[in-house]
Amino acid sequence: MGVLDVKNLKAYFFVETGEVRAVDNVSFTLERGETLGLAGESGCGKSTTAYALLNLLPYPGKIVAGQIVLDGEDLVQKSKSEMQQIRWKEISMVFQGAMNALNPVLRISDQIVEAIMLHEDISTDEAHKKMEDILEVVGVDPTRATNYPHEFSGGMKQRVMIAMALVTEPKVLIADEPTTALDVTVEAQVLKLLKSLQKKFHLSVILITHDLATIAEACDRVAIMYAGQIVEFADVVTIFKERLHPYTEGLIRSVPSLLGSEYLVHIPGSPPGLINPPSGCRFHTRCPIASEICVQKNPEFREIKEKHFVSCHHAEQLWGKNVWK
Repeated sequence: MGVLDVKNLKAYFFVETGEVRAVDNVSFTLERGETLGLAGESGCGKSTTAYALLNLLPYPGKIVAGQIVLDGEDLVQKSKSEMQQIRWKEISMVFQGAMNALNPVLRISDQIVEAIMLHEDISTDEAHKKMEDILEVVGVDPTRATNYPHEFSGGMKQRVMIAMALVTEPKVLIADEPTTALDVTVEAQVLKLLKSLQKKFHLSVILITHDLATIAEACDRVAIMYAGQIVEFADVVTIFKERLHPYTEGLIRSVPSLLGSEYLVHIPGSPPGLINPPSGCRFHTRCPIASEICVQKNPEFREIKEKHFVSCHHAEQLWGKNVWK
């Protein structure tokens, strides 16, 4: 058993027109000390999965089924008050867009100290000392702790967010698009920082991104999400060299190669609406090898090779082939 086991998780949004099945029967395990990537197009359920793990789904979202087992305890069964103690102390999150995640009218010091005081029985002076220590660890001068968020660059704001997420030393860190809107140089610095902090704090990390280059650089294993479901799950080398789902193949071939020897793939259409998702395989309306069975029957999420799981009726046909030609 890993540090986090997610089993058959379903998180729906109940709107006037029906149920939006944003996360629909998602299962995965996060091992201790590893970085697991969640990848896919926008709208495929990556961030909603993260919010569900913290039980922070915005209204009218709700977890309707499944388990989220953190070190043997099912978070789905926890009350609101119990989850308030678990968030940040056991599992924390770096939210997408530090500009919006930080309170613009509070000093950096106030925001970090508040997180400490909510979860640890220590004095204010001890909390301030801990705040200064974590800022130094993430590369922010502690003398700038009294500054407001607008006085920091985008990359420095992200470092502050990482400091706030790690100050209570959680077991699991969820990083939701942590390098969005950053230039490539700052992006590389933030990823390097996350790697070093992972070793320092013995963290298990879930990295959510649509950037496959980030996945290749930072992750040990990868879960490819489409239309609220995981369609392929394997170690990062297997995903890039021996992927077996047409959607994964399309995503990877849509990224320019440094060699420039292959044409870019364009996946037609867009992810389906999840109030009335397509019958059978949810990808069949965009898939180049879809057949009648794909329209009629939802494929089983099965282990094709050792520790390589795929949800596709025709996965075996993809071995060594490019179906997007």
